[in-house]
Amino acid sequence: MPPSNIPGQTFGDLAPSEYPGERLGLPREGHGSIARFGRRLIGLIIDWAIASLIVSGLAALLPSLASLAQHPATIPLAFAVLQVIFIPTIGGSIGHRLCGMRLVPLAGGYVGLWRPALRTVLLCLIVPILVWDSDQRGFHDKIAATVLIRG
Repeated sequence: MPPSNIPGQTFGDLAPSEYPGERLGLPREGHGSIARFGRRLIGLIIDWAIASLIVSGLAALLPSLASLAQHPATIPLAFAVLQVIFIPTIGGSIGHRLCGMRLVPLAGGYVGLWRPALRTVLLCLIVPILVWDSDQRGFHDKIAATVLIRG
């Protein structure tokens, strides 16, 4: 077997792609293309801020919940609930939609409930978002068979 560092050679069974999403049949840019890192990061920051505001707001409105709001798992839990609610209902989280993105299953059709739930559990583990493939899909999207696209 020839070394994989020779120009024009493939790695495994996959030929090198010219752009993220090419192997998935997605366009290079514009509507339906892979959502790039900047958009994804801004969407994540927006979603985390919304979860933080909800937790702070509930603690301010209901003083009995103030001690619960101080627990380190409260904001990640609120974040997860928002993801699982909004991805199947509006096609993405609030942060995704504000940044012009939507989450779709690779097979097409409705994303359902299990994909957002699985994706969110993996996303909350942090490590999966640090592992990317050549299509700029995180491990959490690969396992859930989803892709975050522009549109």
